[in-house]
Amino acid sequence: MSRMSDELLVEAYEQAVVLNLCPGFILLLEKEIQRRSLQLDIEHCESTLKSSSFQ
Repeated sequence: MSRMSDELLVEAYEQAVVLNLCPGFILLLEKEIQRRSLQLDIEHCESTLKSSSFQ
């Protein structure tokens, strides 16, 4: 994951939440975002997941 750009990492995280992918994968992306000290509104993405029609 270290080869991914910051922008691609955040985009992958957002899409993983929207598509309701495996929680373990989403957590892995969250941890990498935190490791890189990137700003991301994780709570906003989670609320998007809860209101998603994919559930």
